[in-house]
Amino acid sequence: MPTRFARLTAPALLAYALLAPLAQAAPHLPASGATVVERLPRRADPAQRELATLRAQLAATPRDLALATRTAQRYITVARQETDPRYFGYAQAALAPWWTMAAPPPEVRLLRAILLQSTHHFAEALRDLDAIVAADPANPQAWLTRAIVQTVRGDYQAATASCARLSSLSTELVTITCVANVGTMTGRSAKSEALLEMTLRRNQEADAGMQVWVLTLLGEMAQRRGDAKAAEERFKRALALDARDSYLLGAYADFLLDQKRAPEVIALVKEHTRIDGLLLRHALALQQGGTGAEALRNADAELKARFEAAMRRGDTVHQREQARYELHIRADAKTALALAQQNWAVQKESADMIVLLEAAAKAGDKTAAAPVIDWVAKHAVEDVAVARLIKQIKAGA
Repeated sequence: MPTRFARLTAPALLAYALLAPLAQAAPHLPASGATVVERLPRRADPAQRELATLRAQLAATPRDLALATRTAQRYITVARQETDPRYFGYAQAALAPWWTMAAPPPEVRLLRAILLQSTHHFAEALRDLDAIVAADPANPQAWLTRAIVQTVRGDYQAATASCARLSSLSTELVTITCVANVGTMTGRSAKSEALLEMTLRRNQEADAGMQVWVLTLLGEMAQRRGDAKAAEERFKRALALDARDSYLLGAYADFLLDQKRAPEVIALVKEHTRIDGLLLRHALALQQGGTGAEALRNADAELKARFEAAMRRGDTVHQREQARYELHIRADAKTALALAQQNWAVQKESADMIVLLEAAAKAGDKTAAAPVIDWVAKHAVEDVAVARLIKQIKAGA
């Protein structure tokens, strides 16, 4: 899960427009003075007031390293809370004087690695992280982020070694969560899940964010072994702690879609469709439910526009989601398969396996499925959905 551990759920890009190109738009005259034209951000929000102050200070002294890193960190925090990708771009902008340096100051380098990881620039992120841990072997955030990237790329031996370094640098719960996340992808699902669940019970004093992270992972682990009851109980416990966490919402929505509970998905994500991945789940639920044809057409059009815009700017972060969109909403197995293959070259989680196998099955291309089938056998991946798809593809040979 590339964005679960660091809780970075959207790309860090500078090219987010703050204002529409009004000079090119036709003027709009409201029907009355009571018409709501736009809802502006709540300036009374303490976080927004703090960011406004930091922006003003940084504009006056853009090369103030301590101020720039503090500003970037605050933007990342707000981005996590608001699930708004623009704040990651603002974080990168705050670091602009050092962003392109080969060896920026360590505090900038770590933030750059985290932001690069969030945009799936994994090789670049690893270069920064390797340099950080070489210079500062006692940096727990660097080791954790390194383990995340290595797990996503399928370098499980290196990820395990990175997790092990956390044992003397971070909490028991962080260390075990890191190790268990690797174990569940390498044939040790049952032991990893049991160890993580026991560790969480021993660490009930952990902050809510940490508990949400662990409960979401545990929910996914239960789902992968086919225990729907345990998965739902864990997802709901996590939602009780944070009902806005975008990764959690996506994971629970996928669970509900698998259970054919489309109305619950619609209710779950309807207030969060500005996030591409959750708009996709909304569209999938509308399609599965067979109702709301106009709403589905609107969601389809919006997703198409968003994915096309991402492709124009060279953003490949959402290839997995785009592959699902092409496969299930547009019924274009050929395009979906090409996207799923490109995505597989970058990241190798269960969801990446599933979309590639589904697209290969729909396209009738057993050869395209071979890399995933071989990967599952090599690493003893345990996932009932993956196993079912592989059985289906082999049966169709």
